[in-house]
Amino acid sequence: MSNNDIFAERGRSLEEDYFRKKDRELVDKMRQAAADAALRAELGARTGLTDPQLLEELQALGFTPDTVALLPLVPVVQVAWAEGGVTPAERSLIVKLARARGIAEASAADLQLDDWLHRRPSEDVFARATRLISAMLAVPGPQQLNADDLVKHCESIATASGGIFGLNKVSPDERQLLASIAQQLKARS
Repeated sequence: MSNNDIFAERGRSLEEDYFRKKDRELVDKMRQAAADAALRAELGARTGLTDPQLLEELQALGFTPDTVALLPLVPVVQVAWAEGGVTPAERSLIVKLARARGIAEASAADLQLDDWLHRRPSEDVFARATRLISAMLAVPGPQQLNADDLVKHCESIATASGGIFGLNKVSPDERQLLASIAQQLKARS
């Protein structure tokens, strides 16, 4: 076998390896796209949202079919953090609300909630989640919660630990945040 044959054979081998690698990458991308589409379909089924951009945003925020039940609790968590930290009374009320919404102890959603109660989510997460909740509330159909219910839950969190001798239970920061949340949630519903 001449050197030209060896080099030609080596070139074909490298070329075949290259195309096999590209084929695997393409198949992996197609599998990932299918998995993402299935995930968004499941999120849509659980939230009532059908807009692909909203579902992508929900997914980008890290929500999964196992954690999307937490979405309506995001404003409640935001109010709990309004004064810089979550008090035991606020934590207790939020966990009670989560259990009432069917979030089981030690589930993926419960673990995410616990993380939010220990580490404050970013303002971006709060803003985007509130916008998604508003879109969810605007979808016709049976809703487990409505904007008024969510605002009432937020108000109960705001009053849970505030005030001395029952006075000024809701701080000015909490009051302003409550008004903002109410306006955003009721904008579309």
